[in-house]
This record gives sequence, C-alpha cells and structure tokens, in this order.
Amino acid sequence: MQTLDNFNFAGKKAFVRVDFNVPVDENFNITDDTRIRAAMPTLKKIIADGGRLIIASHMGRPKKNPDPKYSLKVIVARVSELLGVDVKFAPDALGEETEKMVAGLQDGEALLLENLRFYAEEEGKPRLPETATEEEKAAAKKEVKASQKEFTKKLASYADAYVNDAFGTAHRAHASTALIADYFDADHKMFGYLMNKEVDAVDALMENPARPFTAIMGGSKVSTKIEIIENLLTKVDNLIIAGGMTYTFTKALGGKVGISICEDDKLDLALELLEKAKKNGVNMVLAVDAKIADAFSNDANTAFVPVGEIPDGWEGLDIGPETEKIFADVIKTSKTILWNGPTGVFEFENFTHGSRAVGEAIAEATRNGAFSLVGGGDSVACVNKFGLVDDMSYVSTGGGALLEAIQGLVLPGIAAIKG
Repeated sequence: MQTLDNFNFAGKKAFVRVDFNVPVDENFNITDDTRIRAAMPTLKKIIADGGRLIIASHMGRPKKNPDPKYSLKVIVARVSELLGVDVKFAPDALGEETEKMVAGLQDGEALLLENLRFYAEEEGKPRLPETATEEEKAAAKKEVKASQKEFTKKLASYADAYVNDAFGTAHRAHASTALIADYFDADHKMFGYLMNKEVDAVDALMENPARPFTAIMGGSKVSTKIEIIENLLTKVDNLIIAGGMTYTFTKALGGKVGISICEDDKLDLALELLEKAKKNGVNMVLAVDAKIADAFSNDANTAFVPVGEIPDGWEGLDIGPETEKIFADVIKTSKTILWNGPTGVFEFENFTHGSRAVGEAIAEATRNGAFSLVGGGDSVACVNKFGLVDDMSYVSTGGGALLEAIQGLVLPGIAAIKG
C-alpha cells in the first residue's frame, strides 16, 4: 500500500479529502479549529514537496444546493494561516471556473473547493420535499446514483493522486471519501497522516490489544450502543458501563431509578448482555452509587445514594465516589483502554466529577505504559475540558467512523485505499 512519505508530489496535483466540518458561530467565526489543525501535517507535506494541492471537504448537512450557511469560504483565511500559503477558493466543486483554477495551479499552491455536499451526488442521496411520493423518491434516487458516477469521475480528473485524510467520514461510501479511489492506481492513492494514525490506533485497539483490555462505554441509551457492546464482549477483559445506560441496567437488576433516563423496553436486553459477559468471562463493571438531582439542572439539589435506591422525583446525573474508586481501580490495572462516553452530564459543572475521575485514571494508566484511545464527541470534549488530551495515547477525531470500526465493520473509506 502506498504511503504519503514514499510519494513525491513534486509537480503533481493531489486531491486531498479532509474533514473541515468545523463548528462556526452565528457570525461564521470558527469556534474550534481542531480538525483543520489535525490535517496540516498532510497538507504541508504535499506543499513542501512542490505539489499542487486541491483540498476538498464537506460542512454540515445542507438541504439545498448551495446553501450559503454552509459555505467553506469562511474557513479560507484560517486554512491559509495554518498552512502558510495563500489558499485560493473555488466557489464551486465543479464547473468551468473551477477547472480553470485547477489547471492554473502551480507547484506549492493550494486550492480549496466549495462544500462538496452542495451536490446531492456527493452522498448519493436525493433531496426531496417531505411530500414526495414513493415513486418520486425512487426515481430521484436512481437519477442521483446515475449522476454520482460522473460527479466522482470529474473530481478525480482534477488530480494525479488521491489522499484520504478524513477518518471522520470513512464510514460513508460517498463520492469523495471512497468512490473516487477507484479512478487512481494503487500507487497513486493513499492515507494522509491523520487517517493513518486513526487506522493504526483502531488496529492496535481491536486486533492485538495488550491485556487487560478495558472499555468504558457511556451514553444515554443501550439501544444506540448495542452493536458496539456486543462486539466488545468478544474482545475486552473489563467493560465499564457508565452514563445514562447505567439506569437501564440498574432497573433490569431490580433497582429503583426514580426519573433517571431509562429504556424500559431494553431491560431484557440489559440482562442478556450481562449474561453474555458472564459467559465470555468479561468483567462487566456497573455503578454502585450515583450523584442524584431533583431537577435536570446544574443548580439542582443533589445527594449521593446507592444506584438502585434513587427516590421518586430524583434522577442520576453522575456516578458517586464509591463508583469512581471502583472504575479507577479497574482502569489503573489495564494495559489497553478505550473510552467512549462520559459518566454523567459533564456539561453541568456540578456533574463533571465522575468523568474527570475516569479521565485522570486513564491518564495515570497511560503514564504507566497503557495504550489509551479516546473517541466519540463527548469523550473528546471531556479530555479537552479537563486538559487531559496530552495524557492520552490517542484522541480520535472519528466519531461515527470510530464507533463503526469498534463494531467490527469494514469502513468504505479505508477499504477503498487498502483494497
């Protein structure tokens, strides 16, 4: 498989798919440029080689084509600043003007294309009003799929090489994230540095982890994590259940959870998962106490109680001190750690303690030689909030892509390069 380091981009046009789907405020100011900064090593390598850089990304989920609210024009200045090159901007992903701009690129220059999702062909999904009939939907889907091939071919025609550095979209078989790779020979398509790090981190985690291997799974609903939990029960030694899922498991075991978030239709499933863990020899670690509140508010009255003794009108919003110690003891003796999801409502300052305790335990284990991977928006937000990013082995930008990889699914964006 071709690598970025082994490829000389001098005089060559490189189409680089990045994930510059960054948050902006109401005045279109970037509020977090992490994803832009993460792609810089790849982009700078191509520029340093004397390559001609074509940067492509999506932003948001535009419902119409185009939608000024999602224009990538707002990030041009920041990309230019970080890259150290005046980045040109193509006001469209296709069209004569864009073709001229691509053709006019000189060695060491960069061009950012407008939001690829301004074209329905990027995702391969038609955009229709809710009133569309089934016949209209079927016809539109067929039409978009047919035109998607031409769209992909046109994007590929811009470049001599293709680089995918957008792990966050690797789970989507979109035109620019997977389909475009078919138009390049094996030695002219490759992962960027960020993508390569993500792939290596997931491989280290799932293929040959040092043991004990512990996963901490948070999140509000068992139903959204079921496939991940089931796959992890064939991989890990310890599975810590945290967040809102705690109360579904607690109620399934006969506990009282007050008005805590709880999936009453998943109680049997929770028991099945506990049984499966036992059968597989996995230590399923559940909370024993909770920090409860009489309202979903940072300023609510609070108390600590056993997790199965939450009174009516109260809800669990974080783990309690006994649980913090139990979780930390398991984590600190682990050699491989995956963290996906906080222990409570960490957005409220009064309910951050449990997530901070877990983060600090992971940091300590990592300093003692464990490999730790943090993934998923809320977990990443936690380590950022607590200043623990540099204490983790790897913090994934992947989101949904990481979760699908943990499920054991083949990601189209990875398969398109690996073959």
